[in-house]
Amino acid sequence: MDPMTLLSVLDLSPILQGGDVGQSLRNTLDLARHAERLGYNRYWLAEHHNLSSVASPAPEIMIGQIAAATQRIRVGSGGVMLPNHAPLMVAERFKMLEALFPGRIDLGLGRAPGTDPATSYALRRRQGISEEDDFLERFNELMLLETRGFPAGHPFHNVRAMPSDVALPPIYLLGSSDYSAQLAGQIGAAFAFAHHFATFPADEAMRLYRETFKPSVSHDK
Repeated sequence: MDPMTLLSVLDLSPILQGGDVGQSLRNTLDLARHAERLGYNRYWLAEHHNLSSVASPAPEIMIGQIAAATQRIRVGSGGVMLPNHAPLMVAERFKMLEALFPGRIDLGLGRAPGTDPATSYALRRRQGISEEDDFLERFNELMLLETRGFPAGHPFHNVRAMPSDVALPPIYLLGSSDYSAQLAGQIGAAFAFAHHFATFPADEAMRLYRETFKPSVSHDK
């Protein structure tokens, strides 16, 4: 493969007709190993819930399995749906993955629940859910946990995401709209555009992202 052409895979671990979950997950492992042999750059796993056609609702588990079964390819989430998870839990899971496979993990974050409203409620009901979009609040909490940026007197001032001596892997914001592109730029995150189902033009999303980008701790450009 031309080193200037970086190709990657986004895998939903689909359950094929006549197949089962176990075989679908083994297919994902086989495909990841094959992608690495072909020189692919990244292998990302999606998070979807309550879908009979999708085998894996937990990308972080499959990330660990794939990283252990490969040697070089980067492995990440495309993505972790942040509204479904406490930021501290996301931080600790991905710090552990980074500790196990240093320099090979990506943390892609999505704003949508990745499921239907009832399942979304079941995922979030113990978290004090709100009808408002709280993605930005959760993202800021994740960043403050990473930088130990909560001020003295804040309840989370002494909370450390463990392992504390391991940095979070590179963060990507996933999106399919002009809002997601501009939000990623404004918060200084990397951006992955969902061209496979987006109705918004990809070139316009890229233009908006570049125009609104502000350097951050994680990405200076």
